[in-house]
Amino acid sequence: MNATVIKVGMADFKIATTLNTIRTSGLGSCVGIVIYDDRKLIAGMAHIMLPTSGLNKQEKINVAKYADTAIPALIQRLLQNGASRFTLKAKIAGGAQMFSFSTGNDLMRIGPRNVDAVKEKLEEMRIPLVAEDVGGKSGRTIEFDPNSQLLQIRTVNKGTIHI
Repeated sequence: MNATVIKVGMADFKIATTLNTIRTSGLGSCVGIVIYDDRKLIAGMAHIMLPTSGLNKQEKINVAKYADTAIPALIQRLLQNGASRFTLKAKIAGGAQMFSFSTGNDLMRIGPRNVDAVKEKLEEMRIPLVAEDVGGKSGRTIEFDPNSQLLQIRTVNKGTIHI
């Protein structure tokens, strides 16, 4: 039987089980995070655009858009689908600095700030980060296979790696 590829859009998250893989494209300064249970062979992926929901002015926020809200929501969805809280692990990719700025303004460093925010939230939620491919100046597409627990990362002009 062929595996289905579950596609995760920007500011989105989804769950995949053993018969599927899960993919997101267009990771520039955004961070793609996979949280998975290696015993139950279930994984969730989020495409995080911004570090914190604190600056959001809308009444209803998209929780998948921000590191501080996407990670708890993704964990909750995994648990609802049978994952065990104590066997969850994470892998991340993305967080590139896509443009060079002459100003030292920290607000322009979206990629590195996204990576920091994701790592802080994982630590706070006690989810071990077991592998990462972050930073640089190139966009990435990632695909995770819950069976092998391998995260395939295709980086523009750099080829493909597995972590």
